[in-house]
Amino acid sequence: MGVLKPEAKGRGRGKEIMEHLTRGSPLNRRTYLICRTVRSGQRYKYPGNVVVVGDVHPGGEIIASGHVIVMGNLMGMVHAGAEGDERAVVIAFSFQPLQLRIAGYVSRSPDGEKRKKKLYFREPEIARVENEEIIIEKYSLGGNKDGFKGSRRYQEEEEKNG
Repeated sequence: MGVLKPEAKGRGRGKEIMEHLTRGSPLNRRTYLICRTVRSGQRYKYPGNVVVVGDVHPGGEIIASGHVIVMGNLMGMVHAGAEGDERAVVIAFSFQPLQLRIAGYVSRSPDGEKRKKKLYFREPEIARVENEEIIIEKYSLGGNKDGFKGSRRYQEEEEKNG
């Protein structure tokens, strides 16, 4: 699976954001596609990006040196940027991981937080490292990707490149 770069059509700054993300980033790596649910006890480790078309159940693990995208419910453990890449992100349609790691940073669901039974129809979220901590915020699917635009790294790149 290769990287598809958006054409300069439509409104928003999708092309600029994609160029920022792909410049020396994990998106330039190969991608492994998992077309099934990752169940408890299953572990996938890949030296690149991982896309899961399905859910990651509690006890399931995804470890990637690049980005991790879950097109379903994320309830297990995920480690993006496992080789130390702090630019890696985790995106999921429903975001309730037992543990989340990006590069050397670790986060987990708060103690006592009850998992919602109906995880479908939630808004996608993105997790990334900013100011030496993992932040999780809503991910906009169209036009302007506010999750990236507001980041310190994106603003620094904008100032550098005009």
